[in-house]
Amino acid sequence: MDRFHFSLQTRVFLTLVILLLFVLGCFMIYVNQMVITPLKERTLEEKVETSAGISGQIDVYIDSQNQLSQRILASKDVFAILEKRNQSVPLVERLQQNRRLLDIMFQAIGPRMNIKDMTIYDLEGNPLVAYIGLQTNPQTLELPLADGRADTAWSGVGFLLRHQDSDLSFIRAISNQNGRVYGYLSIQLDESYIEQITQGAALGAVYVLDGSGNRISGSSDDEHIQLTAVTDGQGVYVDPYKNYISYHQSPSTGWTAYLVTPKQDVTGPINSIIKVSVLLITLLMLVSFVYIYLSTRNLLLPIRRLRSQIWRLSYSNMNIKQDYSRRQNNELILLNEAFQDLMNRLQESIEREKAALHEEVKARNSALQAQIAPHFIHNVLYLISIAAQEGKSHLVSDMCKHLSDSLRYIVSSPYAHVTLAEELEHTRHYLSLVQQKYEEDLVWEIHADALSHSIQLPRLTIQPFVENCIEHAFLEKSPPWQIKITVKQFNGLWVLEIKDNGSGFHPDKLEEIKDSLGITDSGVLEGRDDHVSIGNMGIVNSVHRLKLMYQNRLFFNIFNHADGEEGATVQIIGSLTREFY
Repeated sequence: MDRFHFSLQTRVFLTLVILLLFVLGCFMIYVNQMVITPLKERTLEEKVETSAGISGQIDVYIDSQNQLSQRILASKDVFAILEKRNQSVPLVERLQQNRRLLDIMFQAIGPRMNIKDMTIYDLEGNPLVAYIGLQTNPQTLELPLADGRADTAWSGVGFLLRHQDSDLSFIRAISNQNGRVYGYLSIQLDESYIEQITQGAALGAVYVLDGSGNRISGSSDDEHIQLTAVTDGQGVYVDPYKNYISYHQSPSTGWTAYLVTPKQDVTGPINSIIKVSVLLITLLMLVSFVYIYLSTRNLLLPIRRLRSQIWRLSYSNMNIKQDYSRRQNNELILLNEAFQDLMNRLQESIEREKAALHEEVKARNSALQAQIAPHFIHNVLYLISIAAQEGKSHLVSDMCKHLSDSLRYIVSSPYAHVTLAEELEHTRHYLSLVQQKYEEDLVWEIHADALSHSIQLPRLTIQPFVENCIEHAFLEKSPPWQIKITVKQFNGLWVLEIKDNGSGFHPDKLEEIKDSLGITDSGVLEGRDDHVSIGNMGIVNSVHRLKLMYQNRLFFNIFNHADGEEGATVQIIGSLTREFY
C-alpha cells in the first residue's frame, strides 16, 4: 500500500490539476452557451434592427410628403381653382390660377426641398401646373382608381406610391371633407435622397423594394444576392449564396428594406472570439501546470514559516524570528491549530475593545446630558420665581409639581434609554410650566400613535428643540405662538417633527448648526462649542446623542418653511432595522 501513498505535494498538484481542468471545461461550456450563442443572436437582432431603422427613415421621408400634401389640401383656394378649371375660363384667368397654385405649393414646400417635382392634375388626369417644370411636360396621369395593379391600390392612409418608368411618385386625390374629388396631386420623389438614407447605414448592401418587388434603391445587377418577397413584417434568412439577409416591411408603404451581409462578416467576429478563447485557455493551462508544479514543490516551507509567525504573533511582539529547528509531518494541522489560537487571542482583544468602547459611549452620553439638564432647571426656576413675584401661589404649587416630575425624570437612571412616549410626557410637563408664563399666547399640541412606546431614545432629546422655539423662534413674532409635535411610524421607520410658527432660523445660524452637526459621526464637537449659542447647543447635543445611539440609522433635517409660511421645522427620522448610509 505504500506505493499508493502520495506525498502532500503530489496530492495538492493532482487536486489542483483536476480542479483546473474541470473549471476550464465549465468555462468553455459557459462561453459557448452564454457568450457565443447570445452574441450570434444579438448580431442577427442588430441586423434586423438596422433594416428596421432604414425602413423607418424611409417612412419618415414618405410621411413628410404626406404632410406636404396635407398642407396643400388645407388651402380652400385649391378646391375653388380646380372647380373653376373644370369649366372653360379665359386664358388670363387660367394663368392667374396657375400662379396661385404655384404660390400654394411654394408655401407648402418651404425652404427645404427633397423632391424632384410636384404636379396637380384635373379629374381626367391632365396636368394643370408643375412646381418646377424644368423637364419635359408632365405626362397624362393614369387614374389610380382605374389601375388594377395591387401596388397602385389606394392605401388606408389615403395615398399611393407608384414606381413606373424609373419614376417614383406619391399620389393622392384632392378631395374635400365630403369626399368630393377635384383632381389629383402627384409628388415625384427623389430617388437619390432615398439612396443617401441607405448609404452608410450599416456594414452590408442595402436594398429597398416596393410591394410589387420593383427595386427602389440598391444595385440591380448583383448576381450573388437573392432577395425573397416577404409577408411577415421583419426577420432574417440565409440565401443560397450564404448571405445573411435581414428585412423589415413597412406597414404604411408596403416597401421592404433589405440588409445583405456576407456570412463571413456576420460569423467572422464570433469565430475570432472562439479562436482567441481556445488559444488563451490553452496558454492558461500550460502556464497553470507549470505554476502549480512549482508552487506545490515549495509549499511546505511557506506553510512552516506561516505557522511559526502565527504561533508567536502578539500585540507586544510583531517581529518574530523564524525557527526551523522543529520538524512536523502534518504541517496543515499545525497551521490550523496555530491559526485557531491566534483567533482566540484576537477574540479576547476584540471583547476588551468592545467593553472599553461601551464605557466611552456611556461617558460621552453622560457628559452631553449633563450639559442640558442645568440649563433646563435654570429656566424652570426662573419661571417659578416670576410666578411667585406675581403672587400666583396656586400656580407656583402646580409648577413645583411639574418641576418635581421633570427632575425625577432627569436624574433617574441617566445611562438608560427611555421610550419616545416618556420623552413626550416630559415635554408636556415642560410646556405646562412654560404656559404658566405665556398663558393664551402659547398654543401647543402633541400627536403620537400608540407605537411610540416601542421607540427608544436618549433622555432629554426632545425638550431642547421645544425650548429653542420658545427662547429664540418667538422673539420677533407676535402671538399666538404655536408649537406642534407629531410622531408617526410606518414600514420600520419613525418620524418626529417639531414645527413652530416663529420667525425661523437666520440663514447664517442655520448653516452654523448644520456645520456643527457634521463635524464627526461620533458626535464630538472638537472644540467648536464656543461658536454656538446656548439654545442651539442643546440642539447639537441632542442630535449627537441620537447619533451615538442610532449610528447610520438616523437622518436629521432642520429647515425654514417656504411658500410664505412662517416658522421652522425640525425633522428626525430613525430606522428600527436598516441603515440609511
